[in-house]
Amino acid sequence: MKLAANMKLLSILVPCAFLVPVLITMSSDLKQAWNSEALQNVKTVFIGIFLEAAPFLLIGVLLSSLMQWFVSEEMVRKLTPNNPVGGVLVAGLLGIIFPICECGMIPVVRRLMHKGMPAYIAVTFILSGPVVNPIVFTATLLAFPSHPEITIARMGLAFAVAASIGLLVYLFVRQNPLRRAKAVVTEVKTHSAFKMVHPPKHDDHDHNHEKNWRSFFIHAGDEFVDMSKYLVIGALITACIQTFISRNDLIALGNGPVASYVFMMGFAYVLSLCSTSDAFVASAFSHTFALGPLISFLVLGPMLDFKSTLMLLSTFRTRFVIGLSIAIIVLVFAGSWLINLLV
Repeated sequence: MKLAANMKLLSILVPCAFLVPVLITMSSDLKQAWNSEALQNVKTVFIGIFLEAAPFLLIGVLLSSLMQWFVSEEMVRKLTPNNPVGGVLVAGLLGIIFPICECGMIPVVRRLMHKGMPAYIAVTFILSGPVVNPIVFTATLLAFPSHPEITIARMGLAFAVAASIGLLVYLFVRQNPLRRAKAVVTEVKTHSAFKMVHPPKHDDHDHNHEKNWRSFFIHAGDEFVDMSKYLVIGALITACIQTFISRNDLIALGNGPVASYVFMMGFAYVLSLCSTSDAFVASAFSHTFALGPLISFLVLGPMLDFKSTLMLLSTFRTRFVIGLSIAIIVLVFAGSWLINLLV
């Protein structure tokens, strides 16, 4: 095993050794390119996105590790409402108790699903939690002090979309959507709820680590490394898009009753802002776009952006993530358009 590992390391180091003279020869050009204004902006935006999201991701993995210790499968099943409508309503309001950003939500929910939480409740919590919480509520009020209807519409539409998708998952998803499920879980639909026929087994951390502080931090570190690589890739690509694509060009694409919604939703996806700060960005467009496009930006971003898509793909099956993304886009568009007509 050690010989195989050394050979793998050698296969990486040998090509790197040939790159050294090339880098030395091009050092002055590389230094000039690295110090260019565009790359400086990429670095600044990347660091800003990462530092904004990393604390919430860290909170998420620490909560995930605590749940590994103190939350059992039996406890999760006892606390899960038998009625699917009740379960969706409770999950939609859990963000009030657990105000976690979307970056920290996914590791927490993955842990709860391994403990036995049904998929429809987990999905509802993932979608509503980053929006329906007191921190985001306060931030939105501060960003739009003279327009409280924006805050109310954001909270209401986010809850409605999350609850609707949760019910859709309950009706149509028959298998555990987790990518690395430890056991095949069959959910049988009864008159009132899904019952776990074969509950998922404990994962590797349950078997390999005792419940002490060392195992707690090992588990948290593994979770953080596993999720942060997707955050880094998403933040880097987002920084490049923000740097090399002019915002004026993007706004020019947003003229029109439908194009404005498409632009603001796409803008939210690309910017990948934290839900605690995106309202201040949206306020800069308050004199350019109507209420509906602003709401679509504020609701879609925390539910679906570039970095969270990578995290979802690392946790759930690809087919499930595609269906989930389509449902989010359609419902947010329809809901924000309806709000614009009514308000």
